Amino acid sequence: MAKIMAVNAGSSSIKFQLLEMPEETVITSGVMERIGLAEGIFTIKYNGKKEETHPVLPTHAEGVALLLETLVSKGIVKSLDEISGVGHRVVQGGEYFKDSALVDDEVIAKIDELKDLAPLHNPAHIIGIKAFQHALPNVPQVVVFDTVFHQTMPEEAYMYATPYEWYEKYGIRKYGAHGTSHKYVSQRAAQLIGKPLEETKTIVCHLGNGASISAVKGGKCVDTSMGLTPLEGIPMGTRSGNLDPTVVSYICEKENKTAQEVVTILNKKSGYLGMSGRSNDARDVTQGMNEGDHRCKLTFDVQAKRIVDYIAAYYVYMGGCDVIAFTAGMGENLKHLRLNIANRLGVLGVKIDEKLNDTFSDERLISTPDSKIKLYIIPTNEEVMIARDTVRVANIK
Repeated sequence: MAKIMAVNAGSSSIKFQLLEMPEETVITSGVMERIGLAEGIFTIKYNGKKEETHPVLPTHAEGVALLLETLVSKGIVKSLDEISGVGHRVVQGGEYFKDSALVDDEVIAKIDELKDLAPLHNPAHIIGIKAFQHALPNVPQVVVFDTVFHQTMPEEAYMYATPYEWYEKYGIRKYGAHGTSHKYVSQRAAQLIGKPLEETKTIVCHLGNGASISAVKGGKCVDTSMGLTPLEGIPMGTRSGNLDPTVVSYICEKENKTAQEVVTILNKKSGYLGMSGRSNDARDVTQGMNEGDHRCKLTFDVQAKRIVDYIAAYYVYMGGCDVIAFTAGMGENLKHLRLNIANRLGVLGVKIDEKLNDTFSDERLISTPDSKIKLYIIPTNEEVMIARDTVRVANIK
């Protein structure tokens, strides 16, 4: 048995789980938020309890130190020597990484080199990696990339019809994101339908504040909705998703903005927030829709339509589909969005069981027995995937 720390470091946060492997038992989990602000938030769950404190966390280094100190002081581990490995989620691995990797100076340098493709994420990941390296210098650190699962896409799926030298010089192509989640959910879908992974055709709808769709054939990704950056694809909490690129130059001219200012708006002030005018939180937009707000209803209709566009395209591209799986915050909790999507897929023989869809529980089938494609809700578990890869790549026994 080995204790593995799975880490997801953001620009001002550290999400974590300590798992016992290979049993995949969660020993403790939690999150540190508001790092760098006057007052932080440290939430930790262990032994059936949930505790929240408000420490001052100037940097990630203090956050990691406090986390490790807490593990020992609360008896979650007897000593830090019990931790056999640390796995880190990294959003962008570019074309450098076809698999998870053991951390060394070269790996960190490449993650840093790719920061322009994930400016909000890759720099934060490096901070988290270095903080754990400092605190646990003799423990192997492994990086698990969101982009790796999508590296199996064929050229026709990941290339853009732009000058080819842009790809050669700058790596301009589709990379995708949420790959760890798509991998877990597609593997779990195969288990649920009792079919060998190599024979399955699954469409995964990872619908959170950031959202992406993937086509997974035989356990391998053959296409995904996010592109060079997470801005491509369907509308999300604050991201616009696909649009005519000349919108950027048009708004630059009309509102005297730079291209970067417009792209920032498309990333941070569009999507649910921009369309509804109310919030980027789906719960607030749902409330608005239920109150009769046309823009809130339109927000969900636009997103559902775009999601169905991808599902239909992927159905054709894979030559059929066994399972459509919904995961992440909105995928798991927004019954009206799932119903909206399913009702648009009748031409593919999709039939949703509204009673099952309305039931609040965890993993479950929500399609009728005669539905030609099974619909499942499958809560994602990226931390388990990170822990599995950490054990494999670091050869931890």
